[in-house]
Amino acid sequence: MRYLAFVFLAAALVAVAAPAKETFTGIVTDSVCDKGDHSQMRMGPTDVECAKACNSDHGALYVLYDGKESYTLSDQQNAEKYLAKKVTVVGTVDAKTKVIQVESITLAK
Repeated sequence: MRYLAFVFLAAALVAVAAPAKETFTGIVTDSVCDKGDHSQMRMGPTDVECAKACNSDHGALYVLYDGKESYTLSDQQNAEKYLAKKVTVVGTVDAKTKVIQVESITLAK
């Protein structure tokens, strides 16, 4: 009986401790131009080229800007495919660091 109670307690703690998956929609950009406005930096002729240049030349990370907040994307390689595009990201977010642990990125409908 004690073993069964322990199993239920452990399962409940895991369920509470596991961060919930969330869905975010926004524009993939870089952390230098974190609001998706590349007019100040203009490191290239397009927003995509500017974001890539900020990433390679200035160490910027790819972020998701949802219109209010910017979140660093854990999957930098996949994020690069969606630069300057509106996407839907599914994952868990760390509220303190504003990093989304990306489960998937798809073009927004």
